[in-house]
Amino acid sequence: MDEIFKKQVWEITKLVPKGKVTSYGAIAKAVGYPNHSRHVGKAMGGCPKDVPAHRVISSSGILSVPEFQKKLEAEGIVVENFRIKDFKKLFWDPMKEL
Repeated sequence: MDEIFKKQVWEITKLVPKGKVTSYGAIAKAVGYPNHSRHVGKAMGGCPKDVPAHRVISSSGILSVPEFQKKLEAEGIVVENFRIKDFKKLFWDPMKEL
């Protein structure tokens, strides 16, 4: 995977505010590769510790990494059955926010 792509993904992810979530697809679109959400997921797998990977979830509002539930709940996000409650309300769209 291209290092520039990974760094772009990480920089956008760092901008997701606490208490909000975004999706792999939204980040892929924001970096100019709208059909590469899986590549975003791979980039998140090896991200630095200062990148809030727990705020990036599937476009259906389901956690891809169950271990992230505690981090999200610590930010005030309610998770039920690995699904973000009020997903649409909490969704941060980088295309609109940047």
